[in-house]
Amino acid sequence: QVQLVESGGGLVQPGGSLRLSCAASGRILGINHMGWYRQAPGKEREVVATITHSGSTVYADSVKGRVTISSDSAKTAVYLQMNSLKPEDTAVYYCNANLVGANFWGKGTLVTVSS
Repeated sequence: QVQLVESGGGLVQPGGSLRLSCAASGRILGINHMGWYRQAPGKEREVVATITHSGSTVYADSVKGRVTISSDSAKTAVYLQMNSLKPEDTAVYYCNANLVGANFWGKGTLVTVSS
């Protein structure tokens, strides 16, 4: 089992920035990659960004150039730096950890972009 706890969400004005954090505990040595997903009201959950154990990253087209995913050296935390936020970025953001044969999710943190 892997436990994930997100933090850092909140209300921000358009054009503003937020940094989300996700702390991982449990079977962290088995993690292949981690990522951030989001789910807006009435929409399906979608990937925002992922990072592998070796540090390779992938971003959704909708956030490229505005978002940076990173992790700490011990691979126990993953971060999402979001800049130039838009109202359409409003969603619950979930942290994900992928192991062989299993996916684990945090409970999510709400990001609201509004003036």
